[in-house]
Amino acid sequence: YTAQVGRAKEWLDYYEKHAFPIQQKYLGKCIGFFVTEIGTLHQIVHLWAYDSLAHRETARANMMKDPEWKAFVEGHPKVLLSQESRIMTPTSFSPLK
Repeated sequence: YTAQVGRAKEWLDYYEKHAFPIQQKYLGKCIGFFVTEIGTLHQIVHLWAYDSLAHRETARANMMKDPEWKAFVEGHPKVLLSQESRIMTPTSFSPLK
């Protein structure tokens, strides 16, 4: 995500309290959650591991039905300017599978 200048922490604080527990329940393994310090600033990056693309689709579909997730989506601070998602597949020699 790209946040408005100076407002990433506001979103992260809300996310940590209201969304992260829900995502952990449905999505499973969070590899990491990061903010940028050098390069393009005000960005929030998170990585999740799934068994397959089908696993991701099922997990996210189940999460979208949760009333707490819906409340997060409606109530989060409106400070994000953009979002970009990528599906990455590890190479055969990647230490992280």
